[in-house]
Amino acid sequence: MNFRKINIITGHYGSGKTNVSVNMALDLAEKGEKVTVVDLDIVNPYFRTADFKELFGEHNISLTVPTYANSNLDIPALGFDMNGIADREGYIIIDVGGDDEGAKALGRYRKVFEKYDTQMLYVINRCRYLTKEPAEALQLMYEIENASGMKCDGIINNTNLGRETDRNIVLGSVAYADEVCREAGLPLVAVTAEAGYLDGIDKAYPVNIYVKKLWEEFGDEAEK
Repeated sequence: MNFRKINIITGHYGSGKTNVSVNMALDLAEKGEKVTVVDLDIVNPYFRTADFKELFGEHNISLTVPTYANSNLDIPALGFDMNGIADREGYIIIDVGGDDEGAKALGRYRKVFEKYDTQMLYVINRCRYLTKEPAEALQLMYEIENASGMKCDGIINNTNLGRETDRNIVLGSVAYADEVCREAGLPLVAVTAEAGYLDGIDKAYPVNIYVKKLWEEFGDEAEK
């Protein structure tokens, strides 16, 4: 994974972009880098980088969230000093909401991003019903680009089925991701999955599973 000063991670709901963002931040921190994570997912209340405050704290990762994140208020407020955040030492990881509203929130800071070495990476997941076909994944990418006023710089193939993921699912997504990249005219930046599923796969980027569906979390508790 080639990181830039500012790394914007976007994708459709269920693509796994938040888990990718968490892993990227921890990866950089473990290498001794200073890292700031910005949670720009103002729509989805269930899978947000804001939920990992304790984990980030253990690794000295700074976290910036919408004003009302993780509260009982429905509408988060964007009060980010993005210029100040971007001026911080180290790397910035920005987790963006997976719809037009999330992309519009990103677009508010486009002028700031243009001042820095920035990349926007689009996360795809062949197992999501709205992105099973390359054309569907491309359409959603273009919608995010149009809403944000920004262009994607690369694609991350994060195809998974949660706990049901196996090596065949990851292998079966390679041709799909290649077609998305070819049609988009963008490079494949990484194929992300647990390490055991990535043998022999080009651009492999092993990740741990930090973001789990609610029923998976309950299952983990029951097994303890």
